[in-house]
Amino acid sequence: MSIAQRSARPLLSLVIAVYNEVRYLEFIVEALKRQTFQDFEIVIADDGSGPDIRKLLDRTRIEVSFPIQHQWQEDVGFRKNVMLNKAINVAQSDYLVFIDGDCMPHHQFLSDHWSNRQSNTVLCGRRMNLSKQLTDRLTLEGIRSGEFEKLSPVVWLDGLMARSSNLEDAIRIENSLIRRLLHRNKARILGCNFSAEKKALESINGFNEDYHAAGIGEDTDIAFRLELTGVRFATLRYLAILYHLFHPATRVGEENRTIFEEVVQRRNPLCQNGLRKLQRATE
Repeated sequence: MSIAQRSARPLLSLVIAVYNEVRYLEFIVEALKRQTFQDFEIVIADDGSGPDIRKLLDRTRIEVSFPIQHQWQEDVGFRKNVMLNKAINVAQSDYLVFIDGDCMPHHQFLSDHWSNRQSNTVLCGRRMNLSKQLTDRLTLEGIRSGEFEKLSPVVWLDGLMARSSNLEDAIRIENSLIRRLLHRNKARILGCNFSAEKKALESINGFNEDYHAAGIGEDTDIAFRLELTGVRFATLRYLAILYHLFHPATRVGEENRTIFEEVVQRRNPLCQNGLRKLQRATE
């Protein structure tokens, strides 16, 4: 699709949560150049990265046809949900896809999210986890050529050695009947691969900014509150393939568990500390 053929506003906004790791973001941009669906914008939700991210994006804007917004805040600790809310606020489209800055999309990733969207429904994708060995071997040329998408014998061997994991989630199956036969579990949000209507996120006041550590607050919390509003969840497993680049495991903060327990107890879909700052109910 040429720039002249684009709609005045992009059909889809891809929100990418980043914190440093400029090499990974460069890989993601190369993968996005290959998307079969091109009527989208990127909104970078940057939780305090150094200047290298901005320099990369300045170079990238000259090379690509899709618009890029860069939302940044000072690094004063983990505030990912704050940045995700800022991204929701500035997104130009009515449909949002969320990934993390360590996840590389298959060339039909955005097409799968867009073509399977439904009203009042969250689409829940999965991810394949690349080992450190495979991540270290990635090159820009391998991404441009699409070589990274091939499940080669080397990749399967890496999985058999229990280094890479969830290799089955890198298999794309177009036949919906086969997908249903292979996946009968309840769909659940994975924070690095899901999409939703902007109005659905606004209806729950976005992400809960009370969380100041990784885990639970980014996906479990928002899924619980969306479900309270009657939103449905549909799986995109075996579609919308995403490749998770290696990094050391992150720890789920115990304080997150405490906050989520309170959310469950209150059963209020609206968080007070979200897109709009609401007055907390008197205890």
